[in-house]
Order: sequence, then structure tokens, then C-alpha cells
Amino acid sequence: MKKPQPMTGRTIVCGVAVAAAVAVLGACSDSDDAANNGHEGHGSMTSMSMPASSGEQAQGTHNDADVMFAQMMIPHHLQAVQMSDILLAKDGVPDDVRELAESIKSAQAPEVQQLTGWLGDWGAPADTDMSGHHMDGMVSDADLAELNSAPGEDAARLYLQRMIGHHEGAVTMAQTEIDDGQNPEAVAMARSIVDTQKTEIDEMKKMLG
Repeated sequence: MKKPQPMTGRTIVCGVAVAAAVAVLGACSDSDDAANNGHEGHGSMTSMSMPASSGEQAQGTHNDADVMFAQMMIPHHLQAVQMSDILLAKDGVPDDVRELAESIKSAQAPEVQQLTGWLGDWGAPADTDMSGHHMDGMVSDADLAELNSAPGEDAARLYLQRMIGHHEGAVTMAQTEIDDGQNPEAVAMARSIVDTQKTEIDEMKKMLG
């Protein structure tokens, strides 16, 4: 009678890999075919590894331009939201300007959260003091005070005038990210900012006219 062959290390690893990949199998055969299937145990485990998630890709693919874009666009967006809040709190604002302010706020507030999340993934601070960096289009404290104190229609006019320049600055910053950035998600956001805010600039100019 032929003596049974002992279980080999390769056969045991094969059993673990197959059981993990296919729940219905309790073990693989200890036959010569299983023992000589040409696959090492670690190779089987590697084949089951999942592809990197989009979050992992965002964390691993970025450069200094991406970080600067996020760090500078956060306060830039926050100021646009602040200006919109000031205007929306007033009476007598024309409906079309009010709708624009609501649209700007609803678009830019979520982008602040996304930018902040990217900086966390990249190990970069989101609360960096950017006072030493020039951010195109940012309005001064005096401009904000003037907007805050103006009545409805005057506030609407000031809002449009200030926001046109603010948007033009954002477009410039976003174009720099498109040209120099590496992270695909950040570059995609920059392209969206350019397209959206150029359209809004045209709308605001028509409103002023």
C-alpha cells in the first residue's frame, strides 16, 4: 500500500489563501497537483491585495504647489463666504444678487472642508498664517466694514464690485495649481474654480451694468 504523502508548507499556505479568497472551501487538496501548482504562498496573498483607495492616492500624490493651493484657497474661500453672509443678512438686496451670494456660499463652503481634509492627508497644517503670502483678490478689513455698514442696494453694489476682484484672484490662484500641481483631485478642483468663477464674473459684470 502506498504511504500517504505528508502535508507540505506550500500546501498549508495554499489552503489559507484559498479559504480566505473563497469562503465555500475549507481547505485545498494535499495532492501532487496542489503541491506543484507553481505559486508561492506569499504570491497568493499578494494577488488578493486591494487597490489603493482614492484617499490613499490623494495622500501619496501631491507636491508643494498642491499644498500651497489648499492653504491659500481656504482663507480665500472663507472670505467669500463671509462677504456672502454679510450681504444675505441685509434687507433690500436685489433677488438676483441674493441668489448669487447664496450660490457662492453653497459652492465654496464645502470646498473649504475638502481642502482641509487634503491637507490633513498630506500632513500639512490647515491653519497656517498666510499673512506673509500674497493672495490675489482678498479684500481689506476696511472693505468688509464698508460692506457691513452699507444698506441693501448699496451693499449689493459693493458686494459685486469686491467679489469680481475676489473671483479674479481665485482664478489666478487656481490656474497656478493647474499649471504646477500634481494631485489629480486638487487640479480638478482648480479647473472647476476657473470655469465656475469666470462664469460668475461675467454674471456680476452684467448685474452692475
